[in-house]
Amino acid sequence: MKKLIVAVAALMAANAAFAADGQLVDGVYGEAATASKIRMARLGVTKDWNPNWSWFDSGNTHLTGYWDASVGYWQGRQYNNVPGDKQHIGDIGFTPVFRFENKSKLGLYAEIGIGAHLMSETYNNNDDRLSTAFQFGDHIGVGYVFNKNWEVAVKMQHFSNGSIKKPNSGVDYGVVKLAYRF
Repeated sequence: MKKLIVAVAALMAANAAFAADGQLVDGVYGEAATASKIRMARLGVTKDWNPNWSWFDSGNTHLTGYWDASVGYWQGRQYNNVPGDKQHIGDIGFTPVFRFENKSKLGLYAEIGIGAHLMSETYNNNDDRLSTAFQFGDHIGVGYVFNKNWEVAVKMQHFSNGSIKKPNSGVDYGVVKLAYRF
């Protein structure tokens, strides 16, 4: 329960940083992910960067981005490399994300981000170990925005502590995302 309270407090603090224009968040999302002997679910909120932060304008497209704050849950299904033993991990993340998109915010987009994640315990599952609770989470993805509100995406995400401490085998996920923009 203590970890859940800390996770909610951290997410609320991150959301407070988004409130510069009076709108707390621009979107919400849910993600489901899977990898070898591990599953993950994540909920998050996003806040678009300042509209003046735009690069590589080429008529109808540009590079911009958003802030992403998330809370996730990991379920390892081979804890300490024992088949059937489970490991349950909470994850709080904050990620700046670059997005190449249409200026209308409709249609296809591509994005890339790298952020910081704090896990409730160290990961040890299926011969993979992350020896610190702090992890970098980077991803690359493509998606489609339907009507300025709904979007779907697929991403590849990698977690690693950047070799701050060994062992650091890393964890790679395939991710499906469903988001709603206000």
